[in-house]
Amino acid sequence: MNKLISGIQQIGIGVPNVYEAWKWYKENFGMDIRIFEDDTVAELMLPYTGGKPHQRHAALAMNISGGGGFEIWQYTSRTPVGPDFEIKLGDLGINIAKIKSPDVKKAYNEFKSRELNILGELYDSHFFVKDPYGNIFQVFEDNNWFKKTNKLTGAIAGAIIGVTNIENARKVYSDILGYNEVVYDKEEICSDFSAILGGDKKFRRVLLKSSKKREGSFSKLLGESYIELIQVFDREPQKIFKDRFWGDLGFIHLCFDISGMEALKQDCESKGFPFTIDSSVKHNKDNSFDMGEAAGHFSYIEDPDGTLIEFVETHKVPILKKYGWYLNMKKRDPRKPLPDWMLNVLALNKVKF
Repeated sequence: MNKLISGIQQIGIGVPNVYEAWKWYKENFGMDIRIFEDDTVAELMLPYTGGKPHQRHAALAMNISGGGGFEIWQYTSRTPVGPDFEIKLGDLGINIAKIKSPDVKKAYNEFKSRELNILGELYDSHFFVKDPYGNIFQVFEDNNWFKKTNKLTGAIAGAIIGVTNIENARKVYSDILGYNEVVYDKEEICSDFSAILGGDKKFRRVLLKSSKKREGSFSKLLGESYIELIQVFDREPQKIFKDRFWGDLGFIHLCFDISGMEALKQDCESKGFPFTIDSSVKHNKDNSFDMGEAAGHFSYIEDPDGTLIEFVETHKVPILKKYGWYLNMKKRDPRKPLPDWMLNVLALNKVKF
């Protein structure tokens, strides 16, 4: 089949303590649905883990309102480390995760009352907030929802990514990932960046979205998303994960839900971005890679500046684990969205802490 990219499945976040971080994300961003949890060895990521496999604890948390999830990730065989320099806006990699809100002013006022670390003010229906681990989130107003709830925010709806050359970066984000429509392209000193370290410089900012509505099994839940590429002037940006491992502290990757992995592989290779990781080397008899409670086929590419993009073709997913209900995705039409009632059942997998 042809490649099909259904949306952002999750953003990986390296943290020092999975449950501590998850509790914070649950209380403030409504990330209360447990899709899977896995405490095994990351044996296929050797190019990014010093050539050695490492034990880790990972959990995929979702918000039933809509948006991609958080893959909350903690090394357990080593102490995760942060950068040995202060990350500045425009450094190379995922700078900021985008979180959508049905009422951004309400979210802003509530987060202020909770004394969260808000960076700056409310600007044109968005604001920035920093979690206890130094990760920055842009909360912006949006009307694209799977389900209306009383939560202040939904989940992941994009990312702000530092690059050295926007045209070059678009070979991945536009030509491969499908963010082919320019919402804006501006070059200026940005007032909304002023409270973020390094945000006082001149930037080129290009906000991208897909010109076509996303299709696929989980497309309704994941929703539409945006990629904002930023290029800083007047200084030399550093790689955020310079001299560190994948899985260390911070935003470690951006992951897309896909179908048609072989077609995608050919497309990536033809455009000069071959898979650097491919789980097919460790597939089981069902041609899947076991991921704890889920199974599928995953791969990685790097954008021109080394930022990691993950692709996951889901083969098995727990819908209601306590009753042993797992969905075999191989038996479904990959372009047909799952029925709303089935996605709503996921909300029964709420964490209790």
